[in-house]
Amino acid sequence: MGKDYYNILGVGKNASQDEIKKAFRQKAHQYHPDKAGGDEAKFKEINEAYQVLGDQKKRAQYDQFGSDFSHGQAGGGFSGFDGFRDFSGFANGFNVNFEDLGDVFGGLGDIFGFGSGGQRKGRARRGNDIEVILTIDFSEAVFGAEKEISLQKTVKCDKCGGNGAEPGAKIETCKACKGSGRQTRIQRTIFGQVQTQVPCPDCNGEGKTFSEKCKKCGGNGIVRELTNLKVRIPAGIDEGESIRLSGEGEAGARGASAGDLYLKIRVKPDKRFERDGYDIKSTSEIKFSQAALSDKIEVETVDGPIKLKIPEGTQSGTVFKLRDRGVIKLNGRGRGDHLIKVIIKTPTNLSRKQRKALEELGI
Repeated sequence: MGKDYYNILGVGKNASQDEIKKAFRQKAHQYHPDKAGGDEAKFKEINEAYQVLGDQKKRAQYDQFGSDFSHGQAGGGFSGFDGFRDFSGFANGFNVNFEDLGDVFGGLGDIFGFGSGGQRKGRARRGNDIEVILTIDFSEAVFGAEKEISLQKTVKCDKCGGNGAEPGAKIETCKACKGSGRQTRIQRTIFGQVQTQVPCPDCNGEGKTFSEKCKKCGGNGIVRELTNLKVRIPAGIDEGESIRLSGEGEAGARGASAGDLYLKIRVKPDKRFERDGYDIKSTSEIKFSQAALSDKIEVETVDGPIKLKIPEGTQSGTVFKLRDRGVIKLNGRGRGDHLIKVIIKTPTNLSRKQRKALEELGI
C-alpha cells in the first residue's frame, strides 16, 4: 500500500504550499536525529514526503498516481541519506530548496559555505556603515560648501596598528589551526555526515595568536573615538539627497576594511526663496503706480540684490525670469533660473483726494 504523504506531514489534501512548508519545518525540528528524542527513520520519511508535496508538479502526479510515482519519477527514491560524496549529485537527486529548510539545521548555507552572501565565518568583518544627517543653509545647497563634522565612530587602534597585540608581544602562528584560521568538524544532516569548517576558537579565525592583548583596544584592533572630518558639499545638492564617503564609516575589527559614511542632507528653509529643481522662485510686491507707469525695483537673489525693470502696464501675478540666476546644477552643467512673481499691492486708507483722483481716472 502506498504512503500517505499528507498524513506523514500532518496536513490536509487541500493544504497550501506555505502550510506544507511550515509543517515540514516543524516536524524536521522535532525528529532531527541530533536532537533529544529524534528519530532518523521518521526524519527521512518526513523529508521524502516534502520532496513530493513541496513541488507542485510532483504533488499533482502524486495526487493522481499515489506514492508509487515517487519511486518511478521523483529522482529514484531517497537512498542518499547514508553518506555524502558529491555535492552536485546530492543536489540533483533531492532538488532541495534551501530557503524551505530555513534554520532547521543551523543554516545549511553556512554549512556548505554559500550562506550570508558567500562570506565565510571567521573572516574579519567589514566595518559598519554610518548615516549622519547634515543640515546646511539654502545658499550652501546652491553653491556648495566645505563643512567640518564631528562624530563618534570606531577607528583603527593607533597603539597596536589594528592587529590587537600589545606592542612587543610575541605573535605566533596558531597551533590549533596551523595558521588557517579554521577547524574541521563533522555534522549530521538529512544527507548524512557532512564535513564542515568553522572558525578556529583558539585564534578567532585569525590564524595567529599573541602573548598579550593590546591594553588600549582589548585585542579587537579598534577603539571608539570622536573624529573630525572635512567634507565637500557639492553645489546643487537638494533636500533628502545623500553623499557617500567610501571608507569613512566604522573601522573593521582586526584589520578588516572600514564601512562607508552616508551624509543625508537637510536644507534650512530661506524665507525669501523657494526651490523648484534647479530653479528658484520668489515674490516681490510693487505699487500700483509702478505697475501702471513702469519702474525699476530692487529684488533679492542668491547672488545678491539686483535691479529688475517693471514694464508699463504690468499685471499682478506676472512672472519675470532671470536666466542663470538659479541653483548651480550638479556636475557643473550650468544654472537654473530665478522666477520672480510680482504682486501689485492694493493701496488702503486712501484720502479723499486720492479717492477722487482714482475715480476721475476711472480705474
